[in-house]
Amino acid sequence: MVLLIQRRAARALLRRGPVGAVAAPALGAVSALVALAAVPAVAAPALPPPVLPEDRAGDHLTVVVQHAGSGRDGTYELFCHPDSGTHPDPAGTCRALDGQTRWGQDTFAPVEPGSTCTMIYGGPATAHVTGTWAGRPVDAVYDRSNGCEIGRWDRMVPLLPKPGPA
Repeated sequence: MVLLIQRRAARALLRRGPVGAVAAPALGAVSALVALAAVPAVAAPALPPPVLPEDRAGDHLTVVVQHAGSGRDGTYELFCHPDSGTHPDPAGTCRALDGQTRWGQDTFAPVEPGSTCTMIYGGPATAHVTGTWAGRPVDAVYDRSNGCEIGRWDRMVPLLPKPGPA
């Protein structure tokens, strides 16, 4: 089949003009194109490189939890928009954070300095949250050292685990 096409292309070129400087290079070009067209594409498609955390669009948070109790400590990755990661409940957590996000307010803001807080101890649990939320950098530290900090932690559940027995 390929040879038949090459022969027809060569005859057509020879009929149109003299065999010389113009027809010979054209004949070679047509033969090369026809030969390339006949080669089947059997190469496997190239796979894209793996997606790295810094390549993902949307919001990304890393949560490091310590002393919160058995099965609650660890490092979790959370990606929102789209929801994924190693956090136990990415979809529910992203939904909860979206519900707390307000324009012009820092969702992860610390307790206001000088606040009057109850002197109640909520346990040794600590958490460090870093990343990006709503286009803003996040670097927040949580503990349960008094009533204000306990309330701040509890507002971040399910991002932060509900502390339990050790």
